[in-house]
Amino acid sequence: MNASPDHGTRAPEPPSILSKAFELLRAFNSNERVMTLSELSRASGLPKSTVHRLIARLIDLDAIEQHRSGYKLGLGLLELGATTPAAGMRDVAMPYLAALHRWSGQTVHLAVLRRYDVVYLEKLARADSPSSLSGVGARLPANCTAIGKALLAWENLEDLEAFLPSPMPMMTPHSITGVDELVTELRTVRTVGMAHERNEAQLGLACVATPLVVHEFAVGAISVAHRADTEAGQKIEHALHETAVQIAKEIREGLTHGRSHWFPREV
Repeated sequence: MNASPDHGTRAPEPPSILSKAFELLRAFNSNERVMTLSELSRASGLPKSTVHRLIARLIDLDAIEQHRSGYKLGLGLLELGATTPAAGMRDVAMPYLAALHRWSGQTVHLAVLRRYDVVYLEKLARADSPSSLSGVGARLPANCTAIGKALLAWENLEDLEAFLPSPMPMMTPHSITGVDELVTELRTVRTVGMAHERNEAQLGLACVATPLVVHEFAVGAISVAHRADTEAGQKIEHALHETAVQIAKEIREGLTHGRSHWFPREV
């Protein structure tokens, strides 16, 4: 007599064609913007025959375009990304970010929180600025960045204590990896409205950040990055705060134009 199947240990479903397509799309990155079929196969871990079939379909959908002897992400993906609420918030923030960048001469960021990571929506930097891991579309652990701390500080801190991974990710020896230590710092950030980090995300760099608060929620955050051997200074912190106030005010005013379902939480 055959044994009955064990329904408690169901085998995982094989990857769908959709998940394979996203694995292929994610093989592209800021360093490899144009890739050959062989490079895409190696980076995605998919067989060449599968990659070839997926590329043909993704080209039809304008998600991938041919580029000389290789392939690149299609502008159809940019069109989709530009219609997100987060992109709408970026549009609101851009004039203020540009003014802050011109005035300070430093690198300026805009980011949102996704679980325990920050995703950068904008970065304005001088041509001679030190290279950094941040960039449009980059995702970094929130605990290692000032902009991430500014966002986490407006979450429910009791929930964070219970659900944050322990230890948290480490990017440098200076990164905060202990949950208790981070939550203690976040309580201070919530009180003073300003977050700092020095050498925690990248050695040689420091950052100061503040949230964009709309109806008691941090829908995003902005930051000014600078060299770790310098101080941001009260003038930059004041300008950063005033910029955040202006952006948040314009976001709130936008809620009266049929966009209340965008904010204040999910962007």
